[in-house]
This record gives sequence, C-alpha cells and structure tokens, in this order.
Amino acid sequence: MNAPVSPANPLKLSVLPVALSRKQGTEMATGPTHVTNQRPRAPRDSRENDDRLMEGIRAHDINAFEELYRGYHTRLTRFLLKLIHRPTMVEEVLNDTLMVVWDRADSFNGASKLSTWIFAIAYRKAMKALRGQDEPMEDKRAEERMSLDATPEEELGFDRRRVMLMQAIAELSPEHRAVVDFTYFQEMGYREIASIMGCPVDTVKTRMFHARRHLKRRLAGDLPDWL
Repeated sequence: MNAPVSPANPLKLSVLPVALSRKQGTEMATGPTHVTNQRPRAPRDSRENDDRLMEGIRAHDINAFEELYRGYHTRLTRFLLKLIHRPTMVEEVLNDTLMVVWDRADSFNGASKLSTWIFAIAYRKAMKALRGQDEPMEDKRAEERMSLDATPEEELGFDRRRVMLMQAIAELSPEHRAVVDFTYFQEMGYREIASIMGCPVDTVKTRMFHARRHLKRRLAGDLPDWL
C-alpha cells in the first residue's frame, strides 16, 4: 500500500526532477530510464482525457503527472521564452507552474479547459518573475530557438522571416507579447485569453489592436503573411 503524500514526503518534493530526468533520459536511483526517439505528444483536446489526467494527479499518480508534463512542456517552454527572454528563468517558471498543477490539482474544477487553467498559471508566474527583474534583457539567442523541431533544410526557408517577426514581437510589452502568442501561436480566442490574463475581453482586444499596429509598421506586407 502506498504511503500518503505529505509536504514532508520526498516523493512530492522530487516529482518535477523525476519527470524532467526521465524526459531527458538520465539515470535515477531506481535504475536507467529507457528513452525512445518519439517526439512528445501534444495534449489531447478530449475533456475525458483531461479529466483522467487530473484525477490521477489529485491522487498523486506520478505517471499521470508525467504524461501531462510531456504534453505541455514544449508548448509552455515556447510561450515562456517569448514572454520572459531569459532561458534560466523560463525553466524556473515552468517548474513553478507545473508544481502548482501538482500541489493544487483540486483547484481545477473543469469550468475551463485544462490548457486554459495551466496557461493562466504560467502567465501569472511569468509576470511575477518579470516584475522581479532589475532590467529587461535582450534575448540574444532567439534566432537559435526559432524552431525546436525544424530540420536544417526547413530553417533555410523561413529563418530570416521568423527572425524579423520575433524581433518585432520582442519590442512589445510582455502583456502585448502574450496576447499575440495566445492568439496566433496557441490559437486561442479572446474570451479564453481574457480568462488566462485575468482581464476583460475588451482589454485583450485593445492590446491586440496596438500589437498588430506595431507589427504592421515593422513588417512589410500583410500581417497574416508573417504569422
């Protein structure tokens, strides 16, 4: 019979390192982890699958947590890199976000999509981290991370356009960058974005208006051609 998980239980405190180390293929105390060449699966849209994962996490099922971790790690990393621009801080915010999912799974009541709830946590953690910075830092390695999965041949085709687009987006405020990312890269609607950012829908629309105006000034041609 499994021992109950308490704040002092090392199982709970080490759940993120366990998931991360298994994902990266490092050896744990229990033995080596076998890693396949399969790409992480994107989180399913199925509400039933979300409910299954959260039910498992509420019961402190590490397998359920690791499945959720694999599904959201890449999406959250890309989102946070655009928002924060500090790779070391991104990893910290990502871990803080997923620890909230683990610790406060009971607070997810299904009123919104699971992805909405998780991105809202990540956004709040990111904004808190940004407020703690002494000064903004330029992301000098942005070009190296334009696409985590693209082949060299694919990168040659769109690298220059992507660099120009990311540079233009980086000039926006964190709030405006978030709206652009949620809209074009996460394909979310304004109501869902408003729920994540904790603001009225009209505020989201206003931020998008100003962001699009800025990007149109910086980029030649129609904005959809770039996004």
